Amino acid sequence: MHFRLVSPLRYRHTMFWAILLSALIVGMAATLARASYNITAALTDKPDVAIYLLLPEEEIGRTTLLRDNLDERDYLAETKDGPKLIRLKRGGTQWYVEFEEELH
Repeated sequence: MHFRLVSPLRYRHTMFWAILLSALIVGMAATLARASYNITAALTDKPDVAIYLLLPEEEIGRTTLLRDNLDERDYLAETKDGPKLIRLKRGGTQWYVEFEEELH
């Protein structure tokens, strides 16, 4: 006695969806990994982007680089409260806000 558990058409349909969903899951994981890597790189390698990530509550609109040393950068930033002087300093592995002063 010979039983057919799955027809060839049903098998192809199931395999199509399995491959499609697998590719979708891998694509989403790769996208999240790349986004995570970009945020990490912004905090460690790119201080111009780090200022926006480190001070989201300030709603920074435009920044002007005033001084650039190897481990420090001074910015004039337009914020929701008016212009501010912000100094970023490179720590061991990433940039952080060392100084922030409101200007009049």
